[in-house]
Amino acid sequence: MSDRELYRDPVNGKLSGVCAGIANFFGAEVWLIRILVISAALLGGSFLVILAYVAMTLMLEKQPVRYEENLKVKQEHKLKAKPWQAGQSAEELLSVLERDFSKIEGRVRDMEAYVTSNTFKVNREFSKL
Repeated sequence: MSDRELYRDPVNGKLSGVCAGIANFFGAEVWLIRILVISAALLGGSFLVILAYVAMTLMLEKQPVRYEENLKVKQEHKLKAKPWQAGQSAEELLSVLERDFSKIEGRVRDMEAYVTSNTFKVNREFSKL
């Protein structure tokens, strides 16, 4: 966890993104963190929970755009082993991977078609001049 930092995630959050940021930090589903916070508030610690939420809203920085993009790329191909973990089921992940590989295969086919075409040979000869 040393390479990750705790941020607020207002894009995926409901109020200020504190629960979403905590979920991203620990690799859990956002709904689980929300249930834990609401349960703690209902079981007698409502003042402390609200105070902690407001304090974290003020102290935590918003999640940077680049960090969010990197996180999405990392989590896009993350397999969920347990229901509370963030990620996708095996079926969802397989369909995402099939889609990605078919896109890559199409790009490779286009490159092969260009490299073996006469246009590529003519362009290469002109660049040598």
